[in-house]
Amino acid sequence: MIYFHIPFCKQACHYCDFHFSTSLKYKDEMLEVLQTELVRRADYLQEKKLYSLYFGGGTPSLLESQQISKLIDQVSKYFDISDDAEITLEANPDDLTAEKVRSLRDTPINRFSIGIQSFFEEDLRWMNRAHNAQEADASIKRVQDAGFENITCDLIYGYPLLTDEKWKYNLQQLIIMQVPHISSYAMTVEKKTALAHFVKEGKTPPMSDVQSAEQMLMLIDTLTMAGYEHYEISNFAKNGMYARHNTNYWKGKHYLGIGPSAHSFNGESRSWNIANNAKYIEAVSEGKDFQETEYLQTKDRFNEYVMTSLRTMWGIDIDKVKTDFGESCVSHLLRDINPFIEREEVELKEGRYLCATTKGKLMADHIASELFMVEE
Repeated sequence: MIYFHIPFCKQACHYCDFHFSTSLKYKDEMLEVLQTELVRRADYLQEKKLYSLYFGGGTPSLLESQQISKLIDQVSKYFDISDDAEITLEANPDDLTAEKVRSLRDTPINRFSIGIQSFFEEDLRWMNRAHNAQEADASIKRVQDAGFENITCDLIYGYPLLTDEKWKYNLQQLIIMQVPHISSYAMTVEKKTALAHFVKEGKTPPMSDVQSAEQMLMLIDTLTMAGYEHYEISNFAKNGMYARHNTNYWKGKHYLGIGPSAHSFNGESRSWNIANNAKYIEAVSEGKDFQETEYLQTKDRFNEYVMTSLRTMWGIDIDKVKTDFGESCVSHLLRDINPFIEREEVELKEGRYLCATTKGKLMADHIASELFMVEE
């Protein structure tokens, strides 16, 4: 699978710490070097059959339809894009005008990830989102009316303005609109963001762990009752419409990331590109090195597998641990996971799958960290 990082946004959301620029000054040059990087790194993936292509960022929906098609055409020169490949475009509601959606029908894009976050005007202003409440609602209907069925929407919970009543309303809106996939995340305060500054200065209250936990349980209850399958901590799908791209990440599949700050993984190493637009463009254009690489030891791969798998409904496969990492890792895992099984935070299914219970899902990352192998 391949990921394109499109590092441009109209404005900076107060909570976001992803790499992006609000200046479109280098957009044309960026699109050229994205293609150049793809040519240089096409051999990174041994598997040439492509089942997932993802445009993230940033705000990829800022691109023109023909620019998106050009990037996909470049991919098709080096990879065999499957007829049923999932080709996703992350989009902000304000970009999905009627004209833009019509033009996207002429591209291979077949899945939208729409950053709704909230249907309440005051919440969107607090987040400094570029869209308003009316656009949040209209963008979903517009995409559906154009015939796109594979849609996911993002929502955020656990921030001071979000009452339980408002949270229920946000969820019900997506249920009523029959959005088949919903991703939802707790608001976190990341370093060097505007939100971190506001909290430090006392301009906004700190986020509440209690509120986040309660609203996460409301999320799980509401969506499972509405027929959604809770297949990953932050993700819910109807009718098996899992996000193929993200599911592959969680299952440890290999991927190539193109663009500034993009990460890649081939089973043996992980690499990440420089997170600076101007430096990335210069380095790629001049054939210089633009990434760092970490070669993974067995314990690194084991730890990552534990962390990602425990977040999913499929859980940690003990047989896979034995095959991929060895008996010593199995012994380590079974010894350290016992306390969590006793507290009913993890359960053993079918004698081989270790899965987080609803109680455990509230602390899955902590449980995973307690299972990590460390240097002796």
